[in-house]
Amino acid sequence: MITSARKQNRLRVVRIALCLFGLSFLSSVSVHADEAPSLESSEIAEAGDVATVIAEVAVIEFNQADIAWMMVASALVLMMVAPGLALFYGGLVRKKNVLSVMMQCISLMGVMSIVWVVCGYSFAFGGDILGGFMGGFDHFMLAGVLPEYHESLDAVVTPGTAGGIPTLLFVVFQGMFFIITPALIVGAFAERMKFSAMIVYSVLWGLLVYCPIAHWVWSEAGWLCEANPKAAFGALDFAGGTVVHISSGISALMCALMVGRRAGFPKEPMPPHNLTYTFIGATMLWVGWFGFNAGSALAADALAVNAFAVTHFAAAAGVIAWAGMEWLIIKRPTILGACSGAVAGLVCITPASGSVSVPSAILVGLAGGVASYFACTKLKNAFGYDDSLDVFGVHGVAGITGALLTGVFATKNVTGGSHGLLEGNSSQMVNQIVSIAASAGMAIVGSFVLLKIIDQVIGLRVENATEIRGLDQAEHGEEGYIFF
Repeated sequence: MITSARKQNRLRVVRIALCLFGLSFLSSVSVHADEAPSLESSEIAEAGDVATVIAEVAVIEFNQADIAWMMVASALVLMMVAPGLALFYGGLVRKKNVLSVMMQCISLMGVMSIVWVVCGYSFAFGGDILGGFMGGFDHFMLAGVLPEYHESLDAVVTPGTAGGIPTLLFVVFQGMFFIITPALIVGAFAERMKFSAMIVYSVLWGLLVYCPIAHWVWSEAGWLCEANPKAAFGALDFAGGTVVHISSGISALMCALMVGRRAGFPKEPMPPHNLTYTFIGATMLWVGWFGFNAGSALAADALAVNAFAVTHFAAAAGVIAWAGMEWLIIKRPTILGACSGAVAGLVCITPASGSVSVPSAILVGLAGGVASYFACTKLKNAFGYDDSLDVFGVHGVAGITGALLTGVFATKNVTGGSHGLLEGNSSQMVNQIVSIAASAGMAIVGSFVLLKIIDQVIGLRVENATEIRGLDQAEHGEEGYIFF
């Protein structure tokens, strides 16, 4: 997720500088926005003269293939929220609550997108404040990110990353993660939390829990960032096992405990109302995950290909693991189990997708499927918490499993350096454990405080009569029509 340091090409600098100097006398050339060279806005401000600016402009050139791939990857991640997650969750709840879940998903697509532009991106990837706890306000309203016309050059200068894509595209891609992470938590309190409370919690959680964790792990100055040479505990989290799945899974458990059980749970049966929806949603998540993991390479390169491949084979192993466990224990494999296993395998490979090979990915997917199966059956029944759609059992448990196994199976054949236990680097496991503990601790404390405050101010839970009636009618005045 972290861009590499800029590589100077002195010969190219000289060529471009001479060309621009000559063309400036002719005053006949303007640079179009889609061909504009990239330059950090802060460096524009620091550049004392046009010559310096010209030299700096030449440092980064946009890679059109990378741009095309990253736009596709961003769209794939957005598709994971809706219709992917909306259908997956919508099929698992009771008929009277299906529209409420879908409404929550599309609302978060709208609300979290705007919050990300206003200050979310800045809090995650801005300069350190509070001792490196989170980013500052230097990118408020995307300051320093948007293209700007530079009069000295008579050109539109587009800020870009060293990897060859506009910074704005990086913002969009990361923004999709900011949307889907709180959307995952929705499954834990489905059918009983107020819509207003859900919105307030998601916004505050995104800013005060997600953004700090993202800053720790993915910002170049983060104390858990593997690319930060000063980081004492550089963790491997290529696409969000720690930042996305552990944080959302642990927070989901806190939500389930603090909001309380659904009326009638566990005495009344609450089966999924439409597993066809769930199947369609799960397969959309599978496809969308290629953007989630392979897109995290931020380029159309060999690392993205590896992430793409291991993502698929881990998901396939997850299907076999969960359905296989059902076949052994309850004597029949189910479509719900196969779908849940696929998601568990995808979650488990997410942190490892940029550091493990295909054979290892199969083992990771199998481990994720088995671990999540027992978490959603044995563990949940033993403690009696009502995590409606097993967000903790799948995302939390598989996320932790994947983060640990990343430290075991990471290989220099993928990373180019020694990281995992099998490469003789046992300290990497310590780093992985520290990152898990930090993310989980932040999620527990942050969610507890936020939920307590929200409960006191506007209340977390709908009234009992509203819950019995169903949130579709009571909160939105609508009723779903089932086509399958």
